[in-house]
Amino acid sequence: MATVYYGETLAAYGFGEGHPFGPDRLDAFWNAARQSGLDRKVELASPVSASREELENFHTQTYIEKLIRLSATGSGTLDCGDTPAFPGIYESALVVAGSVLDGARRIMSGETDRVFVPIAGLHHARRDTAAGFCAINDIGILIEGLRREHGIRRIAYVDIDAHHGDGVFYEYEEDPDICIADIHEDGNYLYPGTGFSSETGTGVAKGSKLNLPLSPPNVQDRDFFNAWEKIEDFLILAKPEFIILQAGADSVLGDPITHMALTPDAHAHATRQLCQIADEHCQGRLLVTGGGGYNRGNIAKTWCAVVEAMIG
Repeated sequence: MATVYYGETLAAYGFGEGHPFGPDRLDAFWNAARQSGLDRKVELASPVSASREELENFHTQTYIEKLIRLSATGSGTLDCGDTPAFPGIYESALVVAGSVLDGARRIMSGETDRVFVPIAGLHHARRDTAAGFCAINDIGILIEGLRREHGIRRIAYVDIDAHHGDGVFYEYEEDPDICIADIHEDGNYLYPGTGFSSETGTGVAKGSKLNLPLSPPNVQDRDFFNAWEKIEDFLILAKPEFIILQAGADSVLGDPITHMALTPDAHAHATRQLCQIADEHCQGRLLVTGGGGYNRGNIAKTWCAVVEAMIG
């Protein structure tokens, strides 16, 4: 059984008409899912709001107070300029985080096997600031929730978004129990300019992180598949208890702000293989977030391919 979160409150996390990360992204996916009949193959779940306390398990109290303040006015920026505030952004962020946490609860209780939260995977925000369209970091909030609420220790985070998941990587760079594997466009060509192969974790966590930057621009599926084999070997050795996938569609050919040339087949392959690894090593526990993606047609095709692979 695969569960998909869908609803207006989840779609509301978006920065308005004309912005790459607009509120129409969820329906771009769900309309395609309905047209293909995919909606009838999954369990539908309504979005859920997190509490402020759950956000503060990852983010600083000072930053959350800033987010609340700017959300009320709907003006200003939450970082140096990439992430503008809009009226209600705090409440929208609560829904993103809450849906991911609720998905984890469903998995851990055995209510469902796998979960897809399309508007989630905000992987650039740090504990004390927003970044790169990400007002919060729901992945970090999820990691802390899995530890505190469910006693999960070893967590694998896999990121195939075109952008390096710097907000997750650097906040857990010294944590040996968070195993990170990240395929992305080389930071020499794309924001945030990080995620080089030499970055493998620090201190006791050295070797627990795997960065696979792909270059030059316009890398294709064959390049992805070659790199992906390293991720499978890495995860099998890591023996995680829970797997999180950030399946950003901005690595697919035609995205307006990146330079990769993958097809949805790459995302489907990654999802299928992670389902198999999850079944073999962590009781099937896999939660997938939609991540980035700014070409609406790519979002539709890629996220549908991901969900089809989750169904198996």
